Amino acid sequence: MRVITGKARGLQLKAPRGLDTRPTLDQVKEGMFSAVQFEIEGRRVLDLFAGSGQLGIEALSRGADSCVFVDAGREPCRIIRENLMRAKLLENARVVQADYLVFLKSCRERFDLILLDPPYAEDFLENALKTISEIDILTNGGIILCERPVEKAFFDRFPGLIHHRDYRYGRAAVTLFRKADLA
Repeated sequence: MRVITGKARGLQLKAPRGLDTRPTLDQVKEGMFSAVQFEIEGRRVLDLFAGSGQLGIEALSRGADSCVFVDAGREPCRIIRENLMRAKLLENARVVQADYLVFLKSCRERFDLILLDPPYAEDFLENALKTISEIDILTNGGIILCERPVEKAFFDRFPGLIHHRDYRYGRAAVTLFRKADLA
């Protein structure tokens, strides 16, 4: 698991031990960021279900202005901080140890890009998308990138979000949502 491009290009990242964290494969990560490559620089990013922090770190490495990393586990949050220090990106980051729904429901910030890579076996992805659409933390024209298994049934209609495109990388699927422009 490494940073693909940008300021921290080539840096090997650590991952938390155990089965609770499933690192995104480099091919999937490259595909995710290729889909939004011209929409990262200067943006505010939320890496929900951060795990090792690799998605948010990739965004910061590619020029995102800031990133909030959220994970419920103590060990993942420690690893995220360590990876951020090694990548020299800690000053642009904030690591929050919290349940994703608790964080979202108390969130008072707005983000341009939200990265969702929750545990596959749970209904976290749908719950996160529903909550994000209800609380309006995505800026106008903002983007949500979601990773999920190809075979997982997926409800893709959420108020205020437009299902823009799906990408497939082997057994993983990436769905891109954009916030509907209400102007």
